[in-house]
Amino acid sequence: MSNTPKNMEDILSRQISGFHQYILNDPIHLEYVSQNLCDMVEYEEQELLHDSKDLYMLLVHHADREKYAQFICNLSKQEQTLKAEYRLIKKNGTVICVRDTATSKKLEDGTLVCYSVLADITDIKNENNNLQFLNETIPCGFLKYTCEKQPKITYINQTMIDLLRFPTVREGELDYLELYKRNIFLMIPMEERRRFSKYLNRVYSADAPIAGEMTLLRCDGTRAYVFGWVTKTVNKEGIEEFQSVCMDVTAQHQVRKAAETKRYMKALTDVYDKIFEFNLDANTVKCLHCNDGSSFKLFEDIPMQIDEALDKWILSAVEPDDRENIRGFFRDFCQKKLYEPDAKPPQITYTARSSDGALKQYSGIFIKVDESISYYCCRHIQETGKESILRTENDELKQKMQDLVKQFSDGIAAFEISAEGLVKPLYASENVCEFFGYTKKEWIPLTEKYTPIENFVAYSEAAYEDFAKLLRTGEAEFTYFDYSTETERKIKAICSQKEPNSHSPRYVMLYLVEDTEEDENKKLLENRTVSIRTFGYFDVFVGDRPIAFRNKKSKELFALLVDRKGGYVTSEEAISFLWEDEPANTVTLSRYRKVALRLKNTLEEYGISDVIESVDGKRRIVMERVQCDLYQYLSGKEEYSQLFKGSYLTNYSWGETTLGELSTNLE
Repeated sequence: MSNTPKNMEDILSRQISGFHQYILNDPIHLEYVSQNLCDMVEYEEQELLHDSKDLYMLLVHHADREKYAQFICNLSKQEQTLKAEYRLIKKNGTVICVRDTATSKKLEDGTLVCYSVLADITDIKNENNNLQFLNETIPCGFLKYTCEKQPKITYINQTMIDLLRFPTVREGELDYLELYKRNIFLMIPMEERRRFSKYLNRVYSADAPIAGEMTLLRCDGTRAYVFGWVTKTVNKEGIEEFQSVCMDVTAQHQVRKAAETKRYMKALTDVYDKIFEFNLDANTVKCLHCNDGSSFKLFEDIPMQIDEALDKWILSAVEPDDRENIRGFFRDFCQKKLYEPDAKPPQITYTARSSDGALKQYSGIFIKVDESISYYCCRHIQETGKESILRTENDELKQKMQDLVKQFSDGIAAFEISAEGLVKPLYASENVCEFFGYTKKEWIPLTEKYTPIENFVAYSEAAYEDFAKLLRTGEAEFTYFDYSTETERKIKAICSQKEPNSHSPRYVMLYLVEDTEEDENKKLLENRTVSIRTFGYFDVFVGDRPIAFRNKKSKELFALLVDRKGGYVTSEEAISFLWEDEPANTVTLSRYRKVALRLKNTLEEYGISDVIESVDGKRRIVMERVQCDLYQYLSGKEEYSQLFKGSYLTNYSWGETTLGELSTNLE
């Protein structure tokens, strides 16, 4: 069906928003106005048309007329399409904002004409003005982002850009702002991403906003702390989106942290005689706290070079027999070798001469504040009369025990069990203490009293029922992790026979034994190629043999390292994924340490321990030593382009973030 000129004019007049036509030759004036434009500005056609005047110019807001005149001037220079935004004043005095899209064209007779279409953007401008008002009155960051698994930022205001410290884009450099817009998780620290994702899911499903504090990762690598809220809404296009408003509370957070540090220092000063701050980045040490009579009082809060300060202190105070030991202790600290992965703070005991010239025994401990700052705290060990008597009474027994230990290469323990089922330890070497879940320091108070056997074995990995069986049968073997060697070991237990007299005590001896059983997994496999499958369910193969992980969490930790693609994972980050509903504390850190050790031992059994690298408690996978479908697919090589079929780490819900990235690439 062909359109007649009348039909075309009706379309232009009523169905094209704000359509009008200019003659750009002098004098510039309107040649045609549509009914739609007349309705928009509430003027009649004859009030807008004139052969020698531009009456439309009179409708433009006086503050925008200069910009509008330049817009018309540019259109008059050549055939082109330009856009401009300005305000129009309607006949009733109200103001509307329009976006003008105009195309200039020269007719066959040389006349230069311009066809213009207007879009009313008043609502959009009002919304932006409201945001500007919010930004100027309360400096808040404002974000809009999609409700996808990997949300994309659709709007970010200048305050948020400044908060995240995006650099000015120079030619040839990466536009970090555009990178962040494509994936909002880039501004969330790795250990917080799971929590942030859960918040978004909760907001979406409950259709209710959530407020709270959140840590953000700035573009320069530093962290910002914000208080804000997230809500779900529907935009004008009918599409669901998230909106967030954030207030920068970094300064308040630092003040609060300083206050907490002050309270923490107050607690430390109540326990320790001296506290030193070691700053490895600056290579300095300074005394933060000491007694008034201490020789360090003159140097309090004055940074000194670590080597110089340690040499003077060691040579002048510590007894010669302990000097080499404590020198090595501090040397290992300075070389970042002292902190075992997820272990308790490192401690040392030594004898030194106090300020009054007396020889005293001291206990020292390093408490880690962050990657560069640690506190070294030491105190004089007070010896009570009761402890002295107890030590004298036990010296003979301990000497006998120590002589017996020499018959065994690894260690021994002994304890007495009363007829009432109470336990009193007599002696244990440190590595056997670990079998019961105690440190050497925690073990000593137990030797002074009887403890119910259920409580005594509560921290051991072996069950109480196994110990009860030992008392019945007289002999048993237990498997446990030896933390000093970070290997799985066996311990042999022998219990004396029960005497007819029910009041006679029984004695139990425990000693470490070597595992002499043949274990095929410990043999080096001829084919040590490590293959990892992430698309679908997670599995690891050595050659063509799958690794049989004994512990689900150790397998999940391996999967997390693979997902990080060679990046280091800290203990806190791993805990946030493995136990997402539990914070990082002493309990979860201890639990994580066991998981990490189990993973390490499993890999050693298969002869592939070198695929995991551990530095200062952080772990990563060595990508060059494994074959992984994820890494092959991300290489972009054509032969691997079909590996990903839409599923990734099906075993683990935290894999959804990477799945979202892979799915985006697949599209």
